[in-house]
Amino acid sequence: MAKIGKRSAAARTAFEGKANLSVEDAVKLIKSAASAKFDETLEIAMNLGVDPRHADQMVRGVVQLPHGTGKTVRVAVFARGAKADEAKAAGADIVGAEDLMETIQQGKIEFDRCIATPDMMPLVGRLGKILGPRNLMPNPKVGTVTMDVKNAIEAAKGGEVQFKVEKAGVIHGGIGKVSFTEDKLADNVRAFVDAVSKAKPSGAKGTYLKKVSLSSTMGPGVTVDLTSATAH
Repeated sequence: MAKIGKRSAAARTAFEGKANLSVEDAVKLIKSAASAKFDETLEIAMNLGVDPRHADQMVRGVVQLPHGTGKTVRVAVFARGAKADEAKAAGADIVGAEDLMETIQQGKIEFDRCIATPDMMPLVGRLGKILGPRNLMPNPKVGTVTMDVKNAIEAAKGGEVQFKVEKAGVIHGGIGKVSFTEDKLADNVRAFVDAVSKAKPSGAKGTYLKKVSLSSTMGPGVTVDLTSATAH
């Protein structure tokens, strides 16, 4: 445990007294402090002035990160016939109908994104209690209920990130790997913040974007200056 203690202490010292940094400075600091033995993910947390218990204050959407996530995304598709063949050809990892539903009901969820053709939604709807809390439920608003399964699969594997506000008005997301260049990570940060800004719901009152923080998987977090995060 001593090693972890030393590493954490060094990271904390590096971050001490630092807040409201520009996106570039925050990314630079996180990259320099990341010391895990694996390629950590750059994570973003945004505090929003919304109460998602009200339907008109729900924030959800999707963003295509300019430089991808660096993560291999496993995609499951609910489809039959020609659409199932199209999904397989487009690189879906799992394709099925009732058989896929039964696998999920047994607790085997070996995918990161779930796509469905509209005709499959009565079947998929039965899995709401399993897929919903994991943010895996196909939804037409974010393009995962569609007849264009090829495009949906390519987007999911190409760096598309879904976001959905949590109870406390917070949105989390993984937006790249620490091994990415600083410029690429900064681009991804701004693309994510821009997408969340544009998803502002009609019922949001007062300040919408309250705080943006960045961290690596194992590292401390640092707040980012909102003007820098929203700059184009």
